[in-house]
Amino acid sequence: MNFLAHAYLSFDRPDILIGNMISDFVKGKKKFGFTIGIQKGIALHRDIDAFTDAHPVARAAADIFRPVYRLYSPAFIDVAFDHFVANDPQLFTDESLLDFSQEVYGILERQYAVLPPRFQQMLPYMRSQNWLYNYRLRSGTANSFEGLVRRSAYLQDSHPAFDIFEANFTQLQDYYNRFFPDLRAYASGRLLQLDGE
Repeated sequence: MNFLAHAYLSFDRPDILIGNMISDFVKGKKKFGFTIGIQKGIALHRDIDAFTDAHPVARAAADIFRPVYRLYSPAFIDVAFDHFVANDPQLFTDESLLDFSQEVYGILERQYAVLPPRFQQMLPYMRSQNWLYNYRLRSGTANSFEGLVRRSAYLQDSHPAFDIFEANFTQLQDYYNRFFPDLRAYASGRLLQLDGE
């Protein structure tokens, strides 16, 4: 899943949120330099990703992007699913998503000193361009596809990704509706396990 889903699946716990948001920027044993709470967030992020990669519905959704983007297709479905998270009426209204986004940025900024350097560099852009809220918009989703291509070593064009997203929108939304309740239940249960360890 992408940034918005990971933020939502932190269940309103700031330490879990920080770990969940920075996990991809923390390699190897560096995770042990963080507080126990942040370490749990890092672990939760990785477990969420593993659950998503193995889930048959998420894999079927990624197959929509696979003919063009091959091994990168799961990353594109992560972005697509964040669009559906942002527009899920059971999770957010327009106003509550805006409030949630600002709350997440605030938590991250208050803990700026502990964030990995690459995440520190990215955070001002994330906030000024309001990435979390803009997943709600088709244009924001297109921008996220573009950012994904820009950060990759082997991709050059994000336009096919948005065309695929638009052409398969109803099918992708159906996949999201079938997948996300499973993910939310898994993440909630996994966090309880991490708290008990």
